[in-house]
Amino acid sequence: MNTILFQPAPAKPLHQNGAVEGEQRLLLSDISWLNYLAIGNALLDRPGLRLTYDRGRLEFMTTSPKHEIYKKWLSRFIDILAETFNLPKVSAGNMTCQKEELDKGLEADDCFWIAHEPQMRGKLTWDPESDPLPDLALEIEISRSVVSRLGIYAALGVPEVWRFDGSGLQVLRLQANRAYQTARESLFFGQLPVGELVRFLIQAGTADDLTIVRQFRAWVLQVVDKK
Repeated sequence: MNTILFQPAPAKPLHQNGAVEGEQRLLLSDISWLNYLAIGNALLDRPGLRLTYDRGRLEFMTTSPKHEIYKKWLSRFIDILAETFNLPKVSAGNMTCQKEELDKGLEADDCFWIAHEPQMRGKLTWDPESDPLPDLALEIEISRSVVSRLGIYAALGVPEVWRFDGSGLQVLRLQANRAYQTARESLFFGQLPVGELVRFLIQAGTADDLTIVRQFRAWVLQVVDKK
C-alpha cells in the first residue's frame, strides 16, 4: 500500500466576521502533485467536499446547504438561458480541472462547454492534454477561500467565471493578460444583464421553485424581446 505523506497545517477561519454554518475549510501545505492526485482519487464521489490545489497548498472545503442551493439554482438558470438562446451545451458539474505543468487544480461548483460544446459532445471524461477547458464556471463564494481560486481559473485559462457571494453576482471575463475583468454581460448570452439574476436567486427561501422558474423565464424572454 502506498503511503501518502503530507505536512498538515491548522484549519483556517472562514470569515473573520461571520462564518457560514455548515462550511469548513482545512489547508495543508507541502503536498506534492502525486499526493494531491492520490488524495483526490481516494475521495472520489465525496458529496459536499471540494478540493483546491495550488503549488503544494491543498485546501479542503465542505459546502453548506445554502451553498448547494445557490449552486443548483444558478445552474438551473443557465439551463434556461441556453434553451432560450438556442445554445447547445455540455455541463460537467463539479468536475476537477487540473494541469500538472501549472501545478494547479480545482473543482468548480458547476462548469459548462458552450463555444466548445461540439468538441465535448458525448464525452464522459475530460482529458487535460487534449480537451478544452470549460467555457464557463460557476463559483459560489459565501465563505472566502484561503487559496485564490480565481487565480487558478485564470492560470488554467477558463474564459468566464460567474461568482456569487450571497448578495451579488459578478461576470468575470478572462483578458489577454490572464487576469479577469468584470463585465455586465456574458460572452454567451447576448446583452442579458447577468447581475440581475440575483433577484431570482434570493427568492429561493421564500417562493416555490415553479414560481421562480416561471418568473425567471418570463423575465429572460422580456429582456430578449427588447434587444
